[in-house]
Amino acid sequence: MKIQEFKLVTPEQDTRTFEINPAVHMYPVRFSNRYGIELAGHLYVPEGADSESNNRKYPALVIAGPFGAVKEQAAGLYAQKMASLGFVTLAFDPSFCGESDGKVRNTASPDIFTEDFSAAVDFIGLLDIVDRNRIGAIGICGLSGMAITAAAMDPRIKAVATCSMYDMSRDMSKGHLDYYTKEQRREIRDYLAAQRWKDAESGTFALGNHEIGFDEEGNLLTAPIDPSIEPGEDADPAFKAFYNYYVKRARHPRAVNFVSAWTATMPWSFWEYAQMTNLADLEGRPLLLVAGENAHSRYYSEDVYRAAPEPKELLIIPEADHVDLYDNMDKIPFEKLDDFFKTNLK
Repeated sequence: MKIQEFKLVTPEQDTRTFEINPAVHMYPVRFSNRYGIELAGHLYVPEGADSESNNRKYPALVIAGPFGAVKEQAAGLYAQKMASLGFVTLAFDPSFCGESDGKVRNTASPDIFTEDFSAAVDFIGLLDIVDRNRIGAIGICGLSGMAITAAAMDPRIKAVATCSMYDMSRDMSKGHLDYYTKEQRREIRDYLAAQRWKDAESGTFALGNHEIGFDEEGNLLTAPIDPSIEPGEDADPAFKAFYNYYVKRARHPRAVNFVSAWTATMPWSFWEYAQMTNLADLEGRPLLLVAGENAHSRYYSEDVYRAAPEPKELLIIPEADHVDLYDNMDKIPFEKLDDFFKTNLK
């Protein structure tokens, strides 16, 4: 495919939530995964790469995340910046989310989201300006686990980096820092099973809170988050950081988090499908894990680092929290990401 087949984004179409670099051209694109779901993406190209006279082939990156975000948020910011550094990049909405297709909206599957990364590789590797032997992946937050899982299966992904990595299968089935007791896990399974009966009877999919947990009295929390209620001073710092990003700094109407809600039974497949089980298959392909020093999610990156084969690297960003790596340009280590991929996508 020639880059000239696509049309540049128009001002009316452009709903990106970050500062736009006019030197980096962005093209809205669509492509299908192997389940037949059509995905929406934003293709970014280095300055001059879309010139008719350009004969170069560039390294490429496929990028997605965070979980519940859209390509107009953090993934697009990463894609634009990495394109300015010389990569052809593709930020995409995973299946069922954003502008991507999928009949049931705001649901998720670790299997299908993993497949979406390989579908993005299919698409970007067919571009005439891309060297298909130099393709890498970046996963942000909850899509990091899918990026790693995709790379373990797909040797076309030559290197993978994660920022504020989350293993969503572990998070949903065990809770933060694996705090769920056996009894609490059974209670959540019973709730999800009962909700399936309700959905089957109604013919619809009720919305719920994907971060199913328990309050101080031990009651199950299942209601969707109300974005109109601003967290108080004593609220959990991580929750406040998420709120400030999704509601204030980078609000987007197609995002799930703090704008709509996931389907209540969405966690079901994450209980069934464990990620990080085939890390050994990454052997020989570089892995970079980036986490904030103060991030509540830091342990995910540290655990994967311990389990993953060489070559691997863990980079802890001083004084950064989880959400800082979404859009804080002073803390996201783009120089490191640039060096990592240029070294390993040769």
